[in-house]
Amino acid sequence: MRVFVAREIDPAEPRVAASPDTVKRLVGVGAEVVVERGAGEGSRIPDDAFAAAGATLGEAPDAAAADVVLKVRRPSVDEARGYKPGAAVIGILDPFGNDGEIAALAEAGITAFAMELMPRITRAQVMDVLSSQANLAGYQAVVDAAAVFDRAFPMMMTAAGTVPAARVFVMGAGVAGLQAIATARRLGAVVTATDVRPAAKEQVESLGAKFVAVEDDEFRQAETAGGYAKEMSADYRAKQAELVAAHIAKQDVVITTALIPGRPAPRLVTRAMIDAMKPGSVLVDLAVERGGNVEGVEPDAVASVGPAKVVGHVNVPGRIAATASLLYARNLFAFLETLIDKETKALRIDPEDELVKATMLTRDGRVVHSRFAPAPAVAAEEGVA
Repeated sequence: MRVFVAREIDPAEPRVAASPDTVKRLVGVGAEVVVERGAGEGSRIPDDAFAAAGATLGEAPDAAAADVVLKVRRPSVDEARGYKPGAAVIGILDPFGNDGEIAALAEAGITAFAMELMPRITRAQVMDVLSSQANLAGYQAVVDAAAVFDRAFPMMMTAAGTVPAARVFVMGAGVAGLQAIATARRLGAVVTATDVRPAAKEQVESLGAKFVAVEDDEFRQAETAGGYAKEMSADYRAKQAELVAAHIAKQDVVITTALIPGRPAPRLVTRAMIDAMKPGSVLVDLAVERGGNVEGVEPDAVASVGPAKVVGHVNVPGRIAATASLLYARNLFAFLETLIDKETKALRIDPEDELVKATMLTRDGRVVHSRFAPAPAVAAEEGVA
């Protein structure tokens, strides 16, 4: 089995889909690994490091002979046409709203796997690219905020007087939010956070932050048995918005993390809320790719909005690429290992495997995932006339 590690063609993507460690592991399970020259440059992994781990250095056309192509981003149409029909392509393929691009992968005969669709089950924890990359995004959000904020984060007792600690408010206590809380706390900030899930309160407080929410009976019952948030009433949403608006006005830094795959990002911070903040305040929006949580955010820019600066970096994990690539590479290896026959060392894809079912987008010239396949194709698969 030949595995090709591609160099990303998007100049804004510095990450790479393999590391010297995962190359060594792939060679150990019987794979021949070819790494495109320069693939690791943006992540500070030189070609020599891949070669020392057992890889052969190659060029983009070498992908045509590969059984598996490892990518960070979805391959372009031209890239896909250069792959061998039947080859497995594994990466973050962003299928939502990109029907034409996914159809092009199918037309190229590729078996495409979208890692961001990996189910959140115990077996797949080590393959969860959303968690590994969001964790780093939460960390980097605080670093970016500190870089823009023109004051110190921790309280300082000096001979010239006391410097008060910065006040940081994190909106959303998922993976990115919890890491942002932990990082801001390490820098000495006074941290508060909010989330729509009651269970998040304990997680937030365990990190030393204060939880901010209207904690009435409706809130306490706002989580389903499966751990998902229930839709709140208009009355509750109004009360929560009023509380949050008053709280934001007192903050130095606000970090928003509400990003929902396949849907526009919810608006969490309005211009009116920003106008009530102190001069020099900073907001970091981690959902800018989906329209942003903050009114006035601009992609890949630090925008001046009223008295504040709004940071809208795209691809935040890519801003810490040297670490992000190492974690992402481990995610991909863990998944690919499940697709390799231990006896023959060849690729063996079981369509009935729950991981394959959840992530496989295209196969045999068709879009096969139930969420993205054309309606007639889905109907035919389900036996509906």
